[in-house]
Amino acid sequence: MMYSRRWAQAWLAIGFFWFLVGIALAPSNKLYQQGLVAFLWLPTLVMLWSARALLVELWHAQKALCLALLLMLGWTALSLSWAATEEPGRELKRLLYIAVFLLFFPLLAQLGEQRTRLLMLLGGGGLAIGAVLSIVQFYLVRGEEWASRLYGIGEISHPILGSYVVGAAIVWMIHWPVKQRLMQLLWGVALLCLGAFVLLCQSRGAALGLLITMLAMPLWCRDRRSWVIAATALVGAAIGFVLLYSLVMYRGASYRPEIFEVSLQMIGEHPWTGLGLGSFYSISAAGMQFDHTHNMFTHIAIELGIPGMLLWLAVWLCSLREIWKARDTAFGKGLMGLWLFSTLAMQFDAASLTGTPRAEWFISWLPVGLATVLVWVRARAPGCDKISGSI
Repeated sequence: MMYSRRWAQAWLAIGFFWFLVGIALAPSNKLYQQGLVAFLWLPTLVMLWSARALLVELWHAQKALCLALLLMLGWTALSLSWAATEEPGRELKRLLYIAVFLLFFPLLAQLGEQRTRLLMLLGGGGLAIGAVLSIVQFYLVRGEEWASRLYGIGEISHPILGSYVVGAAIVWMIHWPVKQRLMQLLWGVALLCLGAFVLLCQSRGAALGLLITMLAMPLWCRDRRSWVIAATALVGAAIGFVLLYSLVMYRGASYRPEIFEVSLQMIGEHPWTGLGLGSFYSISAAGMQFDHTHNMFTHIAIELGIPGMLLWLAVWLCSLREIWKARDTAFGKGLMGLWLFSTLAMQFDAASLTGTPRAEWFISWLPVGLATVLVWVRARAPGCDKISGSI
């Protein structure tokens, strides 16, 4: 099969690595998107026909998730018929991007579980480099005050969305420790750099998501290390809250209750159809204008109506079901943490589901795509689903 050849696997690996690190290190968003076309979308389309048996296997193993995805994408495409958008073709093209992105993961799974994890660890290392460059540029080159909120480089320039990308990397890296001494040192330094980025961005949503995820780790890891991480996170959060109390409380609730109230009113105006995919809207709350609802689920309900929101919820819960079944594998543990962190992140921002690949994809389509990889992770794990927890 074409997808099993060495050159094909290298092409797929480059594409996934570019998706993970290009978000921060690509000189421009245009170059990032072009890299995805060349290294991710193109190889997927080239190899898709030869991989049709993999798609059949995926359908039989995760039928509920596949059906939810098809219904979600179908309803989203249908909403274009009533949407007030000037470029419906562009919106449809973005849906095709999402579909191809999800089809990429069954191909990626053929690299093997350990190689996929290694790619994600390397991706976390690349994001750590992006975090360091962001800190140097913002505070040392531009001379900003250390109390100023960090704006990163590349597509992690938004302090909230950038924190979610980096926070996601922290979650999967902390679930997958390495064995070699030198690699352990690099792994630890990378985690420190990523953590510093989230701290300096002052994103309370990302910090809270990380804290709850670390506290919940013993539920699926069930080992001494996870309890140590949970206890350390709790103590660190308490110390940080005391030392940084003024910064934590300075912005209050950031108008989130007012935005949520107005969002519910807007959903009530078009509860069944929504405004349609790509329709422009804004939130007027507390005398201010906001571009979106700062909540993934209410954003989807405004655009796609309650049916669209329920379909996305079905996709998300079906992904959880597949991840939970694989919680005894190292890969499943990491995805369990990523799913929980992403769920929490969706409550505070990341109100973009169908845009071009961007920071929001790290907490929406990436966990869904990785959930499909579990079909082959569980099938190949010794003893059905028991594998080593370290690389």
